[in-house]
This record gives sequence, C-alpha cells and structure tokens, in this order.
Amino acid sequence: MTPVSTNIKIDPDLKRESQILFEQLGLNLSTAINMFLRQSVREQAIPFRVGNPVPNSETLKAIEDAKKGIGLSRGFSSVAELMEDLDADD
Repeated sequence: MTPVSTNIKIDPDLKRESQILFEQLGLNLSTAINMFLRQSVREQAIPFRVGNPVPNSETLKAIEDAKKGIGLSRGFSSVAELMEDLDADD
C-alpha cells in the first residue's frame, strides 16, 4: 500500500523535543507516529508508552547517594556472613 501524507498541527517545542527523543530511540517522527497508530488500532485503545521513564525525586536522591557511597552496606563473602550481620544487634 502506498503511504499517504497527513498534515497535523503540533506545538513547535513538542515537535522538537519529540524528534530528539525518537532519535535517541532510533526512530524518526513519522515512524513513531505510525507505531502509535498501528498499536492503537490493534488494541483499540491508547496502547503504550515508549521511552525512558524519568525517575521521581526520591529515586534521583537514592541514585546520587549510591554514587557517593551513602547508605550502602559493606560487602559480604558468604550468606552466613550476611545473616550474621543481619542478626547482630546494632
């Protein structure tokens, strides 16, 4: 089937941001829209979210703390050693 052109109105900033995202995902805007439409028809619903979820503030803080070594436990060489540490009264 020969593709047809469709004109849609998109906020310029949204278009630019979308193009950047889709490029990171290895897609162009046309392919991403076609994926969305095909899946919508297949599922008869708004189908899915493709992307890199943005962590919430709590998760971002945990990531930063881990990078800085804050709140991490020491390493264990065996399960018995781990269990001993867990059972210890601190």
